[in-house]
Amino acid sequence: MPRKPQRSTSGRDAQGRFDARGQKLAGTIAVVAGATRGAGRGIARALAEAGAKVYCTGRSLRGDPSPYNRPETIEETAEMISAAGGSAVALRVDHTVEAEVEALFQRVDRECGRLDLLVNSIAGENPLMAQWCSFWKTDLKNAEAAFRQSLLSHIITAKYAAPYLIRNRRGLIVEVTENDVLSAGGNPVTQTVKLALKGLALNMAAELRPHGVAAVAITPGFLRSETMLERFSVTEETWSEGGKKDQNFLESESPLFVGRAVVALAGDPAILERSGQLFSSWELGREYRFTDADGRRPDWGALKIDFSKHPEQLLQRLRTGSEIQLRWLSELRRKTKHFLTQLPQTKTEAGRSTLTSAH
Repeated sequence: MPRKPQRSTSGRDAQGRFDARGQKLAGTIAVVAGATRGAGRGIARALAEAGAKVYCTGRSLRGDPSPYNRPETIEETAEMISAAGGSAVALRVDHTVEAEVEALFQRVDRECGRLDLLVNSIAGENPLMAQWCSFWKTDLKNAEAAFRQSLLSHIITAKYAAPYLIRNRRGLIVEVTENDVLSAGGNPVTQTVKLALKGLALNMAAELRPHGVAAVAITPGFLRSETMLERFSVTEETWSEGGKKDQNFLESESPLFVGRAVVALAGDPAILERSGQLFSSWELGREYRFTDADGRRPDWGALKIDFSKHPEQLLQRLRTGSEIQLRWLSELRRKTKHFLTQLPQTKTEAGRSTLTSAH
């Protein structure tokens, strides 16, 4: 049966506070790991807007910032939510330290009795992954730290969240990544992390399915994070002025937009059917009909992207990479279908056949 798109409003009353009548996730207990800034902050705000109680975690506190040297803090995120009438708790957690992550979920369970949703948005703008170059020119001095902060942290967090979701036999894990295809820009460290996060959701989905829990990956479009606003010398109120520097920026989205995409997935009763998949904020915007904070519905996928400022060498590499990916995926599909024929039948064979025939 096809899903009916959710017709979402801003979820706010005339005073700008959250309107309970539009809260699709009322009573939901959510943890947003990496809620300090960027997509994580936007997702935390959107979940609270939809009625969830949100635990906002990260390393940046007032007077005790993370090594990123950014001004945003998890307290600030929670205060934004509370000021709008939502429910949020700010907790300092280093998601590379297992004991801290384990203690986080023990506290959530102690205070709320359950966990419904984990969003892994840790180290989305890790400066250790900012270098753009070919793999043979990559500076690997901080590679191990980057992998630990941006990938291992996600695995650790999912590990300690999963038992609580499994106990309830429902729930969702969301991995925030970059790009809705296999590739991502940057260098081998960045590319490996972003691809691995997509694969992490894919692999978790198979293990979690028998327990009624889903896992997905999601990417925002051209995200107007705090860092990106600074780069364009604009604010969230004057963001469109950035289009004078780069016309692609006119199709950008606020962090709240990908947050509302997560809300749509979390509120979909058929989410288990979509487990393991890679989604984009813009495609979900089309399907569920939600809008950004300003009432627009940015659609990065429909934009005829202006590549005029990109060097021809980079464009050729992207073309070649995309062609190779298509061949790779075609071969992978063939081999995977063959592998399925080799597997012995089980009691759940009918359900598996339904899943594979749909794709």
